[in-house]
Amino acid sequence: MVIKLDSIDNKILELLSKDGRDSASNIADKIGLSVPATTDRIKKLQDSGIIIGFKPIIDSKKINLDITAFITVYSESSKNFEKVVSNANSNRNIMKCYTTTGDGSHLLLVKVENTEKLEKLLRTIQSWPGVSRTQTQIVLSSYNNPDSSTSIKN
Repeated sequence: MVIKLDSIDNKILELLSKDGRDSASNIADKIGLSVPATTDRIKKLQDSGIIIGFKPIIDSKKINLDITAFITVYSESSKNFEKVVSNANSNRNIMKCYTTTGDGSHLLLVKVENTEKLEKLLRTIQSWPGVSRTQTQIVLSSYNNPDSSTSIKN
């Protein structure tokens, strides 16, 4: 179900996507509403499922995850689809698992300490049931928002 948002809701989402810890008071000042009205709107955005949580944005390099890569997984068939997703979800180095159209069946966003750990992760993924091969692209630089969530821009 698509939920209609007005310009105030969009502005709240824009502000929270920049700083999820911003106070209702500060947001209220920026959008020209009272604090209770702003708090009510934020609560409605949460209750409707539009806002599904608030997470920290972690600098991967500062916790020794220096390599970011995208791994395309090629499967023999769709028979092991759920196993690939389950294996991806249970691996701490796989940040995101997407199902895709095109050559591969899944696209994985991974973060590892170094190329040795990436090679080990690739061997693990290639051993999953139904995986015929993988293709890897290592990220050299990122110029977008540091998180992987949706940003709202007006």
